[in-house]
Amino acid sequence: MLGYAVKKLLYGLLVMAGVVLVVFVLFNILPGDPARMTMGQRADVQSLEAVRKEFGLDRSKPMQFVLYVNDLSPVSVLDNDSLTQKKYHYAKLINFEKKALVLKWPYLRSSYQTKRDVTAILSETVPNTFILALTAMIFATIIGVFLGVLSAVYKDSWIDKSANAFAILGISAPSFFAGIIIAWLFGFVLSNYTGLRMSGSLYSYDPFNGEILTLRNLWLPMITLGLRPLAIIVQLTRSAMLDVLAQDYIRTARAKGLGRNAIIYKHALKNAMNPVITAISGWFASLLAGSFFVEYIFGYNGLGRTTVTALEMSDFPVVMGSILFIAFVFVVINILVDILYAYVDPRVKLTP
Repeated sequence: MLGYAVKKLLYGLLVMAGVVLVVFVLFNILPGDPARMTMGQRADVQSLEAVRKEFGLDRSKPMQFVLYVNDLSPVSVLDNDSLTQKKYHYAKLINFEKKALVLKWPYLRSSYQTKRDVTAILSETVPNTFILALTAMIFATIIGVFLGVLSAVYKDSWIDKSANAFAILGISAPSFFAGIIIAWLFGFVLSNYTGLRMSGSLYSYDPFNGEILTLRNLWLPMITLGLRPLAIIVQLTRSAMLDVLAQDYIRTARAKGLGRNAIIYKHALKNAMNPVITAISGWFASLLAGSFFVEYIFGYNGLGRTTVTALEMSDFPVVMGSILFIAFVFVVINILVDILYAYVDPRVKLTP
């Protein structure tokens, strides 16, 4: 188990290294001067040079990449001037004459527009996106597994055909299109009956009570974001259940007189959940990235909306930090799911 985990961890580090390289190259070959974007078109030469020096834009591209990796790495070499700055949270490992080897939190730089730390910006929005993705995944899993089991048990019936039609519709409809339709229908046309609005965030501001939790603003983006994984889970559950229900041990269980519910939920469903768990884990990470347009459509204050807004303003550190965070989530979830397989399906062997 330990050897397998170490191997997966090394693979994950290689993936993250590749993502860092691609992200840096991509956002450093784009046209435009970040210093000019920060200071405006009327800024003087001295101000522009000061901003370029502050963000390290006055150095060569290879040196900028080395410094960027040094900021991201949890083990870094920092000079004495950098150690006095509050942007790093570190613990010294080895002291040199003018530098030190330190253990620190990854530093994602600061925003071009607000000068705020990118980590602080993301920490304000990631919880909202996490709640949206989690509730969307719970919604998709419960409804999807239920419809998939019904579809398999009542194969070729109207229930099966209806579930398949719903799954095809859910897969075919892009999130941004489904979001517009759902927002218009339930947040505008039927708003008097549903009590829902076309836009709104998880927290809203009340002049008397301050910031309050507004769960009704979560329903429409949650359903929109969960439609595609729901459709996939329905088809995967149906296919896996049909395969398991045709196995010999299921026929043996029927011959022994076990009840229908015991056969379906205790024996068949447990063994059919392996591909479903794969879909759930993969889609949960995907929902964090797929929430970009959904959050923007519904005006939901989360990671996606913050990233799109930062991209519109050419605030590249915020965009780069968002991409790296999502990539990290993908890597961690994939590693955890691979290890989880051994506990769900005893046929899976973890070999280093």
